[in-house]
Amino acid sequence: MIRLGAGRLDRIAAVGAHCDDIAIGAGGTLLTLCLARPGLRVDALVLSGGGTEREEEERAALAAFCPGADLRLTVLKLPDGRMPVHWDEAKAAVEELRGQTDPELVLAPRTDDAHQDHRGLAQLMPTAFRDHLVLGYEIVKWDGDLGRPAAYQPLSTEVAEQKVRLLQEHYPSQRHRPWYDREAFLGLARIRGIECHARYAEAFAVTKLTLNLGN
Repeated sequence: MIRLGAGRLDRIAAVGAHCDDIAIGAGGTLLTLCLARPGLRVDALVLSGGGTEREEEERAALAAFCPGADLRLTVLKLPDGRMPVHWDEAKAAVEELRGQTDPELVLAPRTDDAHQDHRGLAQLMPTAFRDHLVLGYEIVKWDGDLGRPAAYQPLSTEVAEQKVRLLQEHYPSQRHRPWYDREAFLGLARIRGIECHARYAEAFAVTKLTLNLGN
């Protein structure tokens, strides 16, 4: 399988509808990026959970998932499960994020995610990040919406294990959920690893990608 590099990465952006979405969907990729590029700027936006214990969890978690990075996190207070009726506020937040950074890579939910908050945020991303590489991360859930991804980031065994450990440590409010466990996270990473000839991986959807095979 051909491995395409992303070129120089100085800035990335990551967005999530809820606290823990970014870490679940792309935590291993964040660890891999930040460990390889000390000082990487990471602009993160989360639409809900602001002012609650979930914001405290998210701040501690993303600091751990982005070691050595220049992390700038904004957590808003939009209500969970109501993103479609708060479209204007979400769009304004995405546009404000775009005004603060010009990233080489954007990590966001998938446009075909079954959760309305995830899907709505994903659909907003190309309206503000129109000339950027946007990778749509996946989140395992009851709806059973996992699809056939197009891009993979292989993870070392150490990074995959660290991701699972950090998820368990930093989001105690989510431990009661039946799917929030080591088997689910590591199992999906193992399946995605099989699909890209690695031990573990995270997988992403790509809506649009420009190649530069001449250089």
